[in-house]
Amino acid sequence: MYTLIIGNKNYSSWSMRPWIALRAAGVPFTEQKLGLFTEEFSRRLGAVTPAGLVPVLLDGDFAVWDSLAICEYAAERHEDASLWPRDPKARARARSLAAQMHSGFGALRQAMPMNVEAHLPGIDIPQAAQQDISRVQAIWHDTRAEFGQGGSFLFGAFSIADAFFAPVVSRFTTYGIAAAGPVRDYMDAVLALPAMQEWMRDARAEATFVEADEPYRKHR
Repeated sequence: MYTLIIGNKNYSSWSMRPWIALRAAGVPFTEQKLGLFTEEFSRRLGAVTPAGLVPVLLDGDFAVWDSLAICEYAAERHEDASLWPRDPKARARARSLAAQMHSGFGALRQAMPMNVEAHLPGIDIPQAAQQDISRVQAIWHDTRAEFGQGGSFLFGAFSIADAFFAPVVSRFTTYGIAAAGPVRDYMDAVLALPAMQEWMRDARAEATFVEADEPYRKHR
């Protein structure tokens, strides 16, 4: 049984990605949640990872950190879970998109921090973040058109690529980003995923307000 160490579900987009991937694929794990910016967070993570960040996957006494590394580890250990598409070209594209999301779209992340519980439409979104929004929506539209036959997700069936874009779907929902057609259909599919529904329920139930992750409010 794995242990997945995560941060607050309302805010931690990096934690969401492997959590959604493992849960949606039926890979069993226990969850250990650490409050962001707390003494326990630093103490616990300091004992298992030099990165000092969530998420961390513990497989016995072996630690894997970084959301993409965790997903890759799970995909290799559980080939029957089909966390990557089986077709080589689709798999290469899915890995490319997950890596792009992992390292890119910094303006979107900064302007629109994940906040599952909040409803914050109408904020002023900088031009650079607007460009990131358009790029993401184009990726969803074009990938669904090329690879999405046979299912509702980017490559038909759910994959790690969808887990990596799940926090962006949450952000677009929180900030009221307009979406229509295939983009809206894709967002609805991600939001309806049972693993996503479970994460969002837990996030909304959290009673913790982390001011550092709340640039648009002073309280819940």
